[in-house]
Amino acid sequence: MNDANKLIIVSNRLPMVLKETNGNWQLEAGTGGLVNALAPVLKERGGVWIGWPGGLEEAPIRKIFAQSEKRLGYNITPVSLSPREVDGYYYGFSNETVWPLFHSLLGRAVFNLDDWETYREVNGKFATAAAEAAGEDDFIWFQDYQLLLAGKYFKKLRPGITAGFFLHIPFPSPDIFYRLPWRGPVIRALLNYDLIGFQTRKDLRNFIHCVKSLIPHARVNYRSPYSVITWENRTVLTGAFPIGIDFKKYNDLAESREVEQAAWFLHEKFRGHKLLIGVDRLDYTKGIPSRFEAFALALEKYPELRENVSLLQVVVPSRMEVPKYQAMKRELDELVGRINGRFTTLGWIPIHYVFGTLTPVELVAHYRSCEIALITPLNDGMNLVAKEYCASCIDNRGILILSEFAGAAIQLKTGAILVNPYDVEQTADAIRRAFTMPAEEKIKRMQRLRHQVKKYNVYHWVGNFLNAAGAVEGSQD
Repeated sequence: MNDANKLIIVSNRLPMVLKETNGNWQLEAGTGGLVNALAPVLKERGGVWIGWPGGLEEAPIRKIFAQSEKRLGYNITPVSLSPREVDGYYYGFSNETVWPLFHSLLGRAVFNLDDWETYREVNGKFATAAAEAAGEDDFIWFQDYQLLLAGKYFKKLRPGITAGFFLHIPFPSPDIFYRLPWRGPVIRALLNYDLIGFQTRKDLRNFIHCVKSLIPHARVNYRSPYSVITWENRTVLTGAFPIGIDFKKYNDLAESREVEQAAWFLHEKFRGHKLLIGVDRLDYTKGIPSRFEAFALALEKYPELRENVSLLQVVVPSRMEVPKYQAMKRELDELVGRINGRFTTLGWIPIHYVFGTLTPVELVAHYRSCEIALITPLNDGMNLVAKEYCASCIDNRGILILSEFAGAAIQLKTGAILVNPYDVEQTADAIRRAFTMPAEEKIKRMQRLRHQVKKYNVYHWVGNFLNAAGAVEGSQD
C-alpha cells in the first residue's frame, strides 16, 4: 500500500465514547487493545475511522465529532445503531455467540436466529458507510469479530477497492467452529476480503482447515510468509500478523516524573511487600477466578509468601448491562472477600482489588511498582497488557507469568514463565519461583522480553499488514 493512499479503519466502536450528562454530550477516550493499537497509527498517517459512537440516537453525533477531528488528527464517521440493533448485533450475536465460540468456550455460546439476522443487517450498515467514505485508491481495513460479514456487503458496493480484515481474537479449531449453525455463510463472507490477518499461525491454520473442509473446491497455496486461497475467481491473501503496542509511549511514560512519583507512593504504601499485578477487562476469558485461587494456594503451600507478597488486581468494568457480567462481578467480589478473610493479618492484606479504570499514569506506575505480572487468560488472541508491562519495566527487574494460551506467549516465551491457567498448582508454583528468582535471571529475562516488544511494536504490525495489502494490490494489477 502506498503512503499516499488513505487508510480507512472500520471497527465496531469508535476510539472515543459519546456520553450524556445532565443534557450535555461529551466525548471520552475509548479503552481497549484496538484503540491503543490503531489510534496512534491513524493519527500519524491520517485517514478515517468508521464506527459506532456508543451514544443515543438523538445525540448531535456529527457535530460533536466534527469538533474533535482536528485534535485527533484524522476524520470520524459515526454509524448510528438503534437499541434493537445493539441488542441483537452487539450484545447478542457478537458477544453471546462469536466471542465464546471463538475462545473455545462452547458451553457459553448462544445460537439465536434473530441475533444472526440482526448481525447480518448491521454488518451491511458498516459496509455501506465504508463504501461511501472510500476513494478508488484507498485501503479499507475492517477490524475484529463484530464485522465478519462486512466484506461481503462492501464488495457488492465497491468491488474494485481493496479491503482487509484483521481478527483480534483467536480463530477456533474446526471441531469448535462447526458448531456454529451459520458456519458456511461466515466462511464464505470472510473470503470476500482481499487480505485476512490473524494473531498467530495457529489461528491461521484453524481458519485454513475450516476453509478446506467447508469449501472443498477452494485451493490453498503456501507462499511464505502468506497463504493464498483461490475460490470463485477470487484470490485471498492470509497471514499471521501478531499485534504490538506503542513501546516508546509506555517506555517514555515509565521514565516520566509523574509515573516515578506515583510509583514511589505505591512502594511506600506497600513497603516491605513484593507486588504482583493483574490488569484485565471484566470477562470470563481472562481467568481471574482461577488466578485468585492460584494465589491463595501459593499462600497456603508456601507460608514464607505470607505478609511478604500482595496481589494488586485491576478489573476494568465491561458490559455491566449484561446480567452474566454482573454475576461475574459478584463472584470476584465474594472470592476476594473469602481469600482476604482467610489470610489477612494486622498490617497485611493479600489481595488489593480495584474495580475501575486507571489513568495512563496510574496504570504505568502500577506496572513499574510491581515486581511480578500475573497474566493468566484462559484464551486470548494476543493480550497487550503483557507487552505493556514489559515496556514499562525500565529497570529490567520485572517478571512476567503468562498463560500459554495467550497469543503473546508465542513471542514472549523465551523470557516469560509460561503456565496453564487451568492448572492452579502450577500457577501457584510459578508465583513462588518468581518470588525467589535471582536478580541476574530476572534482568536477562526482561531484557529479552523488552527487545521483543520493542522490535515488534504496533508500527511493525501495521507496516507488515499494509505491506501485505500492497502485495494484494500488486497481484490485482
